[in-house]
Amino acid sequence: MAANVGSIDRVLRLIIGAILIALPFVMPNLEIWGNPIFYYGALIIGAVNILTALVRFCPAYTLIGVNTCGR
Repeated sequence: MAANVGSIDRVLRLIIGAILIALPFVMPNLEIWGNPIFYYGALIIGAVNILTALVRFCPAYTLIGVNTCGR
């Protein structure tokens, strides 16, 4: 697994992941969170974003041939 996620991409993934995980808990009264697809979808997508930022590898980038890592 060669790194394919660069520094700016990592920071953005961490921020977006944290926001997606926090939203259902910070704003629980929004009508959208009543649907389990949106509730668990936000949590899963947030966790995947944080995971890919931490390991610096994104399988989707490999499939489409993108590399934001400077190396």
